[in-house]
Amino acid sequence: MAMGSTGSGEGLSSDINVTPLIDVLLVLLIIFMITQPMSRKGFDVQVPPKQQQKTKEKPSSQIVLELKGDGSYAINGQPYAVSQLDQAFHQIYDPRPAKLLFIKAAPNRKYLDVMQAMDIAHGAGVQVIGFTPAEQNK
Repeated sequence: MAMGSTGSGEGLSSDINVTPLIDVLLVLLIIFMITQPMSRKGFDVQVPPKQQQKTKEKPSSQIVLELKGDGSYAINGQPYAVSQLDQAFHQIYDPRPAKLLFIKAAPNRKYLDVMQAMDIAHGAGVQVIGFTPAEQNK
């Protein structure tokens, strides 16, 4: 009859004991809570004061070279011949610290005309050349 009695008494248990795991997690949580405020670092920032919007706007200081469809040139609406562009660019850009030029070419102008105008402007001291987008017809 020794064989018949099983299940009662002390035997091996297959259940996981989670109490030590919870103890370790609580200790880690306390350590992180204590060290977190010490790890914060701050730095001084100087934020510029809020500026009031001005009602007066300065006139645009942008220079636009137009290569018109009829073969003429104009700087900010004032017509110039090709031979006068160099002198006009020197007169405009010599006193300026920012040497920026925008080029607006008609769609029928040749690439050679645009490149010659850019070369003249670059020779007069223009450092940055931008192109205006084509106007959309509505």
